[in-house]
Amino acid sequence: MRNRTDPSPQAGADLPLRSAAVPIAGVAAEQDAAGALDDSVLAIRASEGDEDAFAVLVRRHSSRLLALAQHLLGNRADAEDAVQEAFISAWRRLPEFRHSASFSTWMYRIVTNRCLNALRRRPHPLPLDTVPEPTAADANSSPPKVAETDAATAALTQALLELGPELRVCWVLRELHGLHYEEIAHVMGSSEQTVRGRLFRARRALTEAMRPWR
Repeated sequence: MRNRTDPSPQAGADLPLRSAAVPIAGVAAEQDAAGALDDSVLAIRASEGDEDAFAVLVRRHSSRLLALAQHLLGNRADAEDAVQEAFISAWRRLPEFRHSASFSTWMYRIVTNRCLNALRRRPHPLPLDTVPEPTAADANSSPPKVAETDAATAALTQALLELGPELRVCWVLRELHGLHYEEIAHVMGSSEQTVRGRLFRARRALTEAMRPWR
């Protein structure tokens, strides 16, 4: 087990992320064993300075967090930056983690806050690659059907771009990531009633925008 040694903030915070991507041979077996532990145990070990435990958490959650950031920010580069910064922040703040929510929900909150801050700073609308790509059309689909599917996807994308950041985040967390209302409320730092209201407005706006495609 490698422990936190309080090096410089940049180097020390970044170290668990490097080990998660390229495990050192001498600790690979321990990391594999740690992979069988649940998040709460790994988070406790990481808060005590166990970099290998944190590296397992990074590997375990990075893909979903990257997908979330890409859904919200619209491009891979910005999403990778947001997730990297979120994990660095989490590593520094782990001693403050009180386990009032799951580690994954805590990370969702950190990533979402960074994405929301980035969205509010943007002077222009988000790019059009924000939502996931549609499922590949069946080989037997007719060209008109494929064109209609593509047009409907573009319409949904545009409708999402026109949602306010908070409505957009609530919709993405619920519809694309499957979080419960309580979890979304924790991520957003709001009440469940507020989350339900935002989801209602987001769904209503999207339903209206997609009416021609029904």
